This record gives sequence, C-alpha cells and structure tokens, in this order.
Amino acid sequence: MKDILLVTNYAQFPGETGNSRYTYLAEKLVQRGFAVEIIASTFYHKTKKQRTFSGTDLKGLVYKTTLIYEPGYSKNISLKRLYSNEVIANNIIKYLKARKKPDLIYCPFPPISIGRRVEKFAKKYNIPFVIDIQDLWPEAFRMVFNIPIISDLVFKPMELTANKIFKNADAIVAVSETYVNRGLSVNKSLNEGLSVFLGTDLKKFDSVENESNLIIKPKSEIWVGYIGTLGTSYDINVVSKAIKLLNDRGINNIKFIVIGDGPKREEFEECARNLNIRHEFTGMLSYEDMIKMLVLCDIAVNPIVKGGASSIINKVGDYAAAGLAVLNTQESNEYRNLVEQYNVGLNSPPGDILTLADNMLILYNNPNMRVQMGKNNRVIAEKYFDRSVTYLKIVDLISNMID
Repeated sequence: MKDILLVTNYAQFPGETGNSRYTYLAEKLVQRGFAVEIIASTFYHKTKKQRTFSGTDLKGLVYKTTLIYEPGYSKNISLKRLYSNEVIANNIIKYLKARKKPDLIYCPFPPISIGRRVEKFAKKYNIPFVIDIQDLWPEAFRMVFNIPIISDLVFKPMELTANKIFKNADAIVAVSETYVNRGLSVNKSLNEGLSVFLGTDLKKFDSVENESNLIIKPKSEIWVGYIGTLGTSYDINVVSKAIKLLNDRGINNIKFIVIGDGPKREEFEECARNLNIRHEFTGMLSYEDMIKMLVLCDIAVNPIVKGGASSIINKVGDYAAAGLAVLNTQESNEYRNLVEQYNVGLNSPPGDILTLADNMLILYNNPNMRVQMGKNNRVIAEKYFDRSVTYLKIVDLISNMID
C-alpha cells in the first residue's frame, strides 16, 4: 500500500469550523487504496488558538493524524506568523527524519517556510513532491505593506524562495488557474498544472440545506449575505455604505448578514451600526449552520479590496452551491470572467460604493433576474465546485505519479 503524506497546517478536523480541502482529499485517497497521514499544526489558524486535542485523540478517521507543535500568532499578516511558521517547519522536518520515508508528499502553499523545508527534504530523498497553491506569498503581504522600494527589498527573498519551491515541484495543483499559471511561470519542466477549486461536497451541502431550518426570515426583508474572514483583504464597509445609499433613496428593507469572524470584525460592525443600516454579524458558525443561514439570503457579496491577490476563493463556491446571485468587487479576471460568462451576478470596481449600490438596486428591483442568476451559479457549482467530482482529478494525478 503506497504511503501518502499530506503536510498542512490548515487542516480542519471533525468538530472544527470550516470546510477542509485536505481532510476531504485524504478520505478520497484512502478510498483509492492509499495509506494517508495528515501532518497538521497544534495551532488552529481559524481561531488563533492551540488545539485542545492531539492527533491520537482523533478516533474513527480513515487516515492517520499527527499534530506538530507551532507557537501561533494573532494576526494573519505579521512577523510573528513568519516566526511561528519557521518553528513548525523545523519541527516537521525533525518528524520526517524519524519517520519512514513516504512514497509521495503533498504540501499546500503557503506557508513559504514549510514549503521550502519540505521541498528540500523531498528532493534530498528523491520523494515525489506536489505543491498545492492556495494563496500567493509574498503578494498577499505586499498588499498590506506596500511601501515603494522598501517592500521590494523586504519581500524579494520571499519571492525567490516561492519561485524555488514552484520550480522544484514534480506537480503543481492550485485552487485556481491563475495560481497554476504563477507556479508554471518558473517551472519549465512541467507543461501543465491542475486547477481544482476549493469547492464543497454538493451532496452534503444539499442535505444540510434540506434539513429543518429554525432561522426566521421576515418575508419583507431582502438579505445580502457575506461569509468568510473579516480581515484586511475584505471590504465589508463598502457593502454597508452601499446599503446606506439605498436607505437614503427610500429602500429600508435590506439587511446585511455577515457570517464569520476576524481581526476587523469590531471595525466593520461599528461602521454598520454608525450607518444605522439593518445588519447582523453572527460570528463564526459551524459549516452546517452557515449553510442554513446562507441559503435564506437573496444576494451574496464578494467584496475584495483593490489589489487583492486572491483568485477563486472558498466563499464563491458556497455562494454557487446556494444558488445565489453575486455582487462582486474582486479584481481577479478569472472570477470576473466566470461571473460574466455564466451570468451569475454583477461586477463592480473595488471600493466603488456608488456602482455597487446601483448593482444592488438592479438585483433588488428584479427578483426574476436574481433567481435566474442563482440558477446559473448553481450550474457553476455542479461543473466546477463539486468536490466529489473535482477532487478525483487530484487523486488521479497522485495515482499516476506513484503507481
């Protein structure tokens, strides 16, 4: 039985919030006949807290789990996070040196430090190495600390390290075609990579949606929903201000539903409160409870700040699964093209309150348009975001590499 090692500090295990790409992939690999171990962190990235369990505490899983110590951090983009990542990277290598050598290592990117050390280990022992690009570093850091000349000097070493990891990968998987192309731009030995959106299991999504829903939504209200992190990359305030513009035009039955948590939650919630718009910040919900609230929404928003490095992100897959029309401000051509090609919503420039408000008004005034766009979005979900189908492409790739 071939031994597959998934090295990720972003795994979400049963009982934790989130919709983990890697535990789902591990299950699919086991179904294909592989022995799988997930190496993850003692520190849970979503809650910014140490986990209260160990790998051996997780019973009834079809894959082995090992948690490696990481000190943790309070902010996604910080020097403390880079230090924390260095610590766990060193600890992972210590574990790998003591472990029987696997037949293949599958490693998400970022963090850069883990990718760098694991890539070097795999190369030394001639172990096939697959990189899975979830985000672009240092591009994401540069968005926050964009100081001319200084940023170039600070982030150039990170860029060169990322290039080396991509260059030495035996296969490149990514959560979007945009990220695949970033990896291939420096890996001249590969003719193609594999783009597999984060996605969701539609069968599970639909089973939750069809459960009894105790959430009461007044028939007179139009809900505009957002799910995800409340951090630097997301312009929640632009949505609140667009709703306020419509309030000023006499439309007062729009309610902003914000599902999630993050470092800027207090700031975002204060803005909505000061604008006196209808709003509800639910905080972090379980994936099941998130679905039950999301499907009651009439419109979904994907409000990404200008210059954001993200591409096809998790929330847009859930919006598609829920069959919602989308108001999108993300600059990513890949997602904007999907919105336009499949007619699933309306694009507007990032930070443009007036255009966002006008687009919101169009959907508000045209319920049949909203419904049709939602149906179109569900088509996208079934074609591109259903993990039960799309993740088999990753399993096939791994099988072909080591069989």
